[in-house]
Amino acid sequence: MGHENITEFILLGLFSDENAKAACFVLFSLCYLAILLGNLLILLTIRGSHLSEQPMYFFLSYLSFMDVCFTSTVAPKLIADLLVQWKTISYNSCMAQMFHAHFFGATEIFILVAMAYDRYAAICRPLHYTIIMSRQVCYVLVMASVIGAFIHSIMHVLIIIELPFCGPNQIDHYFCDVFPLLKLACTDTSQLITAIITTTGVLSILTFVALVISYIVILSTLRTRSSEGRHKALSTCGSHITVVLMFFLPLIFTYVPTADSVSDDKVFALFYTMVAPMFNPLIYTLRNTDMKNAMRKVWCRVKLCEGK
Repeated sequence: MGHENITEFILLGLFSDENAKAACFVLFSLCYLAILLGNLLILLTIRGSHLSEQPMYFFLSYLSFMDVCFTSTVAPKLIADLLVQWKTISYNSCMAQMFHAHFFGATEIFILVAMAYDRYAAICRPLHYTIIMSRQVCYVLVMASVIGAFIHSIMHVLIIIELPFCGPNQIDHYFCDVFPLLKLACTDTSQLITAIITTTGVLSILTFVALVISYIVILSTLRTRSSEGRHKALSTCGSHITVVLMFFLPLIFTYVPTADSVSDDKVFALFYTMVAPMFNPLIYTLRNTDMKNAMRKVWCRVKLCEGK
């Protein structure tokens, strides 16, 4: 069927209060800048140091890269829209934005799972760790994450492209997402909504449960360790668990309830599109001695080279 006559959508944005827009423009611009700088700092530090040889940091560098890509599909448009009266987005851009948001977001979820698997192998199977998490395995896990995310996103886009859009074209959100678009289709989408809640909701809940179980196993294994070994393992797992909670809880709240609560979805979406990516670099660097040392080395080297 394709889209019949709507060639563009109007994004209603986060809120309609004019006074709040200027403040939010400054706030979101600073957040976005912090996300770019923080994640690029982590990425360059890991790539420029020996840390990239360790699977945990190998994954972390990909996570930072995905954070930058994910936020960049949503934030620049959100920030620019705060300055204009009519926030329009073409049909094709809307589809592209939806695809990329789901693609980078899902890749991030799968990479978080790979990181949990890595922590499990390091703490519960230390003797076989180098074999379990060989460089080949790491690449396979990243590739699998990307392929899985691609399938997930392309399915969403194919569902939406098939729908006719003939009526109102106002999307009650600040970026193109599946539920707000399904509401605008000129056909009954109740079954599609159920299907998407089932697939995405179940996917995020299952992943979350798997992550929680893996950490319970890890923490119970730690009971037998020396206090020093326990402390080190707890600090890496602690930062990981924090990131997982910040990313997953809003995601589950968005996709698991009925699709009618879209106004709340906008607030939850802010968490996984802006707040979590901003805190990830802080969580991983502030609590992590290896990371701090690597940063000192890499950035002092850069300064020395400049000095010379």
